Amino acid sequence: MIIALKKGIRAEEQERLIQWLESQGVRTHISVGEFQTIVGLVGDTTRIDTDLIRGLEFVEGVTRISEPFKKANRKFHPDDTVVRVEGTDAAFGGGAFQLIAGPCSVESEAQVETIARSVKASGAGVLRGGAFKPRTSPYDFQGLHEEGIRILSEVKKLTGLPIITEIMDIAHLPLFEDVDIIQVGARNMQNFELLKELGRIRKPILLKRGLANNIKELLMSAEYIMAGGNEQVILCERGVRTFETYTRNTLDLSAVAVLHELSHLPVVVDPSHATGAARYVKPMALAAAACGADGLMIEVHNDPPRALCDGPQSLTPEQFDDVAKAVRKVRDAILND
Repeated sequence: MIIALKKGIRAEEQERLIQWLESQGVRTHISVGEFQTIVGLVGDTTRIDTDLIRGLEFVEGVTRISEPFKKANRKFHPDDTVVRVEGTDAAFGGGAFQLIAGPCSVESEAQVETIARSVKASGAGVLRGGAFKPRTSPYDFQGLHEEGIRILSEVKKLTGLPIITEIMDIAHLPLFEDVDIIQVGARNMQNFELLKELGRIRKPILLKRGLANNIKELLMSAEYIMAGGNEQVILCERGVRTFETYTRNTLDLSAVAVLHELSHLPVVVDPSHATGAARYVKPMALAAAACGADGLMIEVHNDPPRALCDGPQSLTPEQFDDVAKAVRKVRDAILND
C-alpha cells in the first residue's frame, strides 16, 4: 500500500501518521518527491483502514499495490533511484549513464592495469574483472580468487577506477571490503540466502537476471536485497536462454523499458554475455543506449584469442573505444531530441 501526502504537510502531522501506521504492525518507507511525499507500507496491510486515511486532510490518495515486489516498485518510489559509488563520480540512474568495462577474468596485474588504463581513457567509469569465475565445466579456469581481488584493488589504487566483481558465496564476503560494487551473477540470482546477506550491507549491488528467469522474478530477487535495508540495487539484463543458437543468449531489450516502467531502480545491459560474440556487441550496445539503459557492462581484453575466459565475446581496447564513442553519439541524439 502507498499513501500520497499533499505538498506542504506539516512535519508533526507526518510524524503522527507514521507512528500510528507502525503501531498497526507495518513498516514504512518515505520517498520525498518534488510535488508530493509517498509513504510506502510493507507488511500485512489488511488491518489498515484506507477510508480513515483517505479522510485525513493532508492525504492526497491511498493505493494498494497488487505486485508482490514493494520496495522495488515505482509506485512505492516514483522518482528514479540514483545509485552512487561512494568516493567516486560514478552513478547509475536518474539520467546518469555509466560504462563498466574490463576483462571477464583477472589473469595478472599487468593485464588488468593495461586494460583499466585503456578503458578509462575511452570513458569507462567502473572497472570489471572476475576473481571468482562460475564455469559450466569444472575443468575450466575458475579464477584467481583472493589473488584476483587483490589485483583489482591494486589496479584501483593505480588508476582511480572503482571496481566491480562477482561474489559466489556468503563466506567470501569479507574479501569484498575494498570492492565498490558487488555483482550477483545470473546463476546466483535466486540464491536467497546470499541476497539476504547482501541486504545487510551498505554497498551497491549489481543483480544480473538469470538465464531462465522472467522480469517479475528478477524484481523479487531485488526485493530480497532491499527488504534487508540495502536499497542500492542496479538491475542487469544479460540475455535469456531461448531456442536460438546463433547467439549465446537472446538479449531482451524490451526488459529495459518494462523494468523502468515497473521499477525505480537503474538498469544496465550486458551485450557481451548476451550475444557471446564480439562482432555483435557494438550494435546491441547502441540499441541498449537508444532504449534507455542506464549503463553498459562490456568485456574488454588486450589479447582476446589468448583470454582464459570468454575471449570470443571480448572486445579489444580499440574496439571498446569505438563502441564508447558511438554510444555517446546515440545518447547525445536522444537527449537533444
